Amino acid sequence: MTQLVVFDCDGTLVDSQSVILAAMRAAFAAQSLSPPADEAIRRIVGLSLPQAVHALLGDDRLPLDQGIVPALADSYKNAFIDLRHSHGHRHEPLYPGIEDTLIALGEAGILMGIATGKSMRGLVSILEHHGLSDHFISLQTADLHPSKPHPAMLEAAIREAGAKAEQTILIGDTSYDMLMAKNAGAIGLGVSWGYHAPEDLEAAGAHVIADEPGNCRLLSRAFMPAFPPLSRNGQCHEP
Repeated sequence: MTQLVVFDCDGTLVDSQSVILAAMRAAFAAQSLSPPADEAIRRIVGLSLPQAVHALLGDDRLPLDQGIVPALADSYKNAFIDLRHSHGHRHEPLYPGIEDTLIALGEAGILMGIATGKSMRGLVSILEHHGLSDHFISLQTADLHPSKPHPAMLEAAIREAGAKAEQTILIGDTSYDMLMAKNAGAIGLGVSWGYHAPEDLEAAGAHVIADEPGNCRLLSRAFMPAFPPLSRNGQCHEP
């Protein structure tokens, strides 16, 4: 039986908060707009970029494909690239324990993928920087699919892995991740160290919340009992 774990990237594998906040502030400034509050920016992380800036503008009447929305999205991309050229990836570290978690899952024979609001170019760059590319058999990004919480990204990863939705865990830090898992018929495992609060993840359908990156044993509990047990210790709480 093929078992699959699909990770979100920003806020789950990689702590990119400082770069995202700085790039979004710069994007709004480039368009002569007042920057949104940091908390508002954190709330939209996980959405595809056009949907994210549209939400920050707060006007549902604005079209996604013309006017200020694509202009602001382009400004964000440019600011993000400038920051990366200036600082490299040193402001996008892995969360402690992530690499050990990936190694443990691989040793247990679990297939892994990523479903992220990043572009494919951005995802490949960060994975190569951290030496993680070989862990994943499926990379699904926002420039190839509708924005989360639409299930397309996760469904594509499931097909590519030859898995079934009911034997797939989506691990993410936002309510958009948990809703995507629910919409795809997969298991949503939330993490508490990212952008959305645990209570928001629970409300969006998280089966369980991980309190630290290293507690791989949550995965065996989430699969109950089809998932092979992993000999890792950790702390968790269940909704």
